[in-house]
Amino acid sequence: MRLSLSSADLQAWNGDVLVVGLLEGDAAGTITQLEQRFPGLKAALDAQEFKGKASEQVVLTPLATAPAKVAVLGMGKAEQLDLDGLRLASARAAKAAVGRTGRLGLLLPWDGLDPAGAARSSAEAVQLSLYKDQRFRKDTEPRRVPDALELIGLPSSAGAALEPVAATCAGVELARELVAAPPNVVTPSALAETAAELARDYGLELTVLERSDCEARGMGAYLAVSQGSDLPPKFIHLIYRPAGPVTRRLALVGKGLTFDSGGYNLKVGAAQIDMMKFDMGGSASVFGAMRAIAELKPAGVEVHMVVASCENMVNGSAVHPGDIVTAANGTTIEINNTDAEGRLTLADALLYACEQKPDAVVDLATLTGACVIALGDEMAGFWSNNEDLASALEHSAKAGGEGLWRMPLRQSYRDGLKSLLADMKNTGPRAGGSITAALFLKEFISDDTAWAHIDIAGPVWSDKGKGLNPAGATGYGVRTLVNWVCDQAS
Repeated sequence: MRLSLSSADLQAWNGDVLVVGLLEGDAAGTITQLEQRFPGLKAALDAQEFKGKASEQVVLTPLATAPAKVAVLGMGKAEQLDLDGLRLASARAAKAAVGRTGRLGLLLPWDGLDPAGAARSSAEAVQLSLYKDQRFRKDTEPRRVPDALELIGLPSSAGAALEPVAATCAGVELARELVAAPPNVVTPSALAETAAELARDYGLELTVLERSDCEARGMGAYLAVSQGSDLPPKFIHLIYRPAGPVTRRLALVGKGLTFDSGGYNLKVGAAQIDMMKFDMGGSASVFGAMRAIAELKPAGVEVHMVVASCENMVNGSAVHPGDIVTAANGTTIEINNTDAEGRLTLADALLYACEQKPDAVVDLATLTGACVIALGDEMAGFWSNNEDLASALEHSAKAGGEGLWRMPLRQSYRDGLKSLLADMKNTGPRAGGSITAALFLKEFISDDTAWAHIDIAGPVWSDKGKGLNPAGATGYGVRTLVNWVCDQAS
C-alpha cells in the first residue's frame, strides 16, 4: 500500500473512498462542508441520529462523482481521543473501504495529537486491518481493497513517520502467517528455512545448530523437550549487523514450540491442544521483528535473534515427568511437568544469547495460562531486572499500540522452584505461576545483563478479531520490538 500525506482540503480531495471522523458534539462545521460537497449527507446523518459517538458510522455509496464512497465515523469525546482511539477509527475506515480499489482518503480529528504518532498509528492500523490470510483455501475470495492511503490535514513534518510503516507491517504479517499456519507446515525445519530466506533476502548472518551441535554444547534442557518428536530440532541464530560501528548489541529470544502436545502431561479439555500451533508465537514475533529491522537498517545496533525450535510430543523416547536434565550452564532441572516445556527450551536459548555479550536481552513466549487469567487477551505481561529496559519497552509498546503490563519479580516466590534432588524444578505452585515462570528464566541470565521476559500467551491470538487484528493470529510483539530496537539507533 502506498502511503502519503495529502495537502488537499475536504472540498478538493478526489480519490476513490473518503472517510471522515467527527467528534461528539463538535461536528457542525465539518458536516456543513460535507453537505456542500455531498448534498443529502446531512439528511442521512440526521436520519440515523448521528451524534459523533464512537460506535456510530454512516456510509454513502455509490456517489455520482469521485469519491464514489463516503463514510462518516463517530470518534467520541475530544478529551478521550488518543492514539489508541485513532487506531480503532483507522481500522474502521479501512474496513469501510473494502470493496473499492484505488485511493483511500482519511480525515480524522488530528488536533491535540502528536502529528507523527498520529500518522504512523493510522497508517499501520489501516494496512494491518486489511490483512486476510487465504493461503490454505482451495478457492480464494477476490478482494477489492485500496492500494493507496492518503492522510488528509496533517502537517508535512509528519511524513517522515510513514517511512517505517511498510517494513513494520510486513514484519507483523510474517508473524501472523507463521503463527496461523498449521503445525504440519510450520515445523522446526520450516522455521530454519524461513530464517535462511531472511538471511538471503536481507544480507543477515545465519547459524543453525543441529541436534549434534546442541549436544556438544550441553543443551540438555532444550533437547529433553525435543526428544519425543520424530522431527529434528533446529536451534536458529540470525544476526543483523549495521553497516558502521556497533554502539548497542541486543538479543531477541523467541519460544519456538511449533506444536505442544504437553508431553506426558498431555493437554486435555480446556487446554486447547488443537490450538497449540500458536505455541511458537514468541519465535514468530522475533522473526517478524528481524524482517522489519533488516529492512529499516537501524544504525549502530547489532541484533541477535535466537530461537530454540522443536516439538513437544509423546513417544517412547519422550521425556518423563520426574526426569532430571542439565542445562548448558550445568544447572540441573527436575521436570515435574512436561507441559512446562517452553521454559526448558528458553533456558538454553537465553544462555546462548548471553554468550553473545548483549547489552540487553528480551524474550517473548506463550509461556503461561496464568498470565492470560491475570491480564486477559489484550495485554501481555512482562518482567524485567532493569528499570531502564522496562521503561523503554513500556514506551515502545505504547507507541506501537500493543498492551504491555509490568509484573513483579518477587524473589521470595523462587522458593516454589526448589527441588529435593536437583538444583530446581521447572514449575512451582499454581498460585503466581507466571511469576515463578519468569523467575525460572531469570536463573539463566547473566547477572550483568539487562533482561525482560514478555509473556504473550493472551494477545498472540484473537478468536473473533478486534480493532486492527483479524480473527486468528495477531502478530503481537513485532511493533514493540521494532520500536525498541530502532529507538536505540545511533
